[in-house]
Amino acid sequence: MTVHDLRDSPPPDVGFVERLTLTRIDTDIFTGWCHAGSPLRAFGGQVAAQALVAAGTTVEQPGRQVHSLHAYFLRGGSTVDHIVYMVDRLRDGRSFSTRRVRAVQYGKTIFAMSASFVEPMAGPSHRPDAEWITEVLPPQDVPKLDLADHLGRSGPLEDNGYPQREFIDIRFLEHDWARTFSHGHYDRMAWVRADEVLPDASLYHVCALAYFSDLSMVGTVLGHHGGSAEAGEWELASIDHAMWFHNRFRADEWLLFATRSPIAASGHGFASGQFFDAGGRLIATAAQEVLMRERRR
Repeated sequence: MTVHDLRDSPPPDVGFVERLTLTRIDTDIFTGWCHAGSPLRAFGGQVAAQALVAAGTTVEQPGRQVHSLHAYFLRGGSTVDHIVYMVDRLRDGRSFSTRRVRAVQYGKTIFAMSASFVEPMAGPSHRPDAEWITEVLPPQDVPKLDLADHLGRSGPLEDNGYPQREFIDIRFLEHDWARTFSHGHYDRMAWVRADEVLPDASLYHVCALAYFSDLSMVGTVLGHHGGSAEAGEWELASIDHAMWFHNRFRADEWLLFATRSPIAASGHGFASGQFFDAGGRLIATAAQEVLMRERRR
């Protein structure tokens, strides 16, 4: 991944690759800037993607690719100052490398993640039957989502940290149709891809998918409780997030993200999702728990 000189202010409103770019200030210490996902609060998907950039940059064995990550969102991050990513090299074995990353801001850890990297291996395989994907409305026939409106942006970048341009193209299929079509197995389906051609290195595409995965999981939980219109009554935040990567893919090509929320209880909501490529191949699985409780007066 690319590194640049330390900046005292956020980078200009540039492309998706630049938003994943970090500054290396020591062997295993990096800094980056994150845009907002809610007013003046760093978007969790970008924090996770940048943490994965930091972890992957320290894996020096050629050919090792991300196969899983497990993360906790501990505090809201600020968009008006950089975030420091500190990497611990837990293990470099014959086949696996394991890294732990802490994202720190103002001396406090706001995010923690463990990530595992592995060399490709031969072994038995099976996969779900996803021929149904050919019956899903193609992305060119689905309206593009205004991501700024989806995130609730109310002003330009300099006012609240939101990007002035969109980095991804996301297109939600009609939710009732998705439930009926999948016989209740999925609550939501969305086509998604990066809005620009990404470099060939697999780490870019894995980090982009980590970014994508945080865009609709909360909405999947809220869909059972009146949707975003009711969200003002509750305190909402991502608590933890996990992903498993099953096959190689490109995040600048159309992927279908199908998600479901089987339960919400005790102030927590749970959602899981699967990413398929346009041919129906399962490429990644994601899971997230969401804080969803009444606002404290």
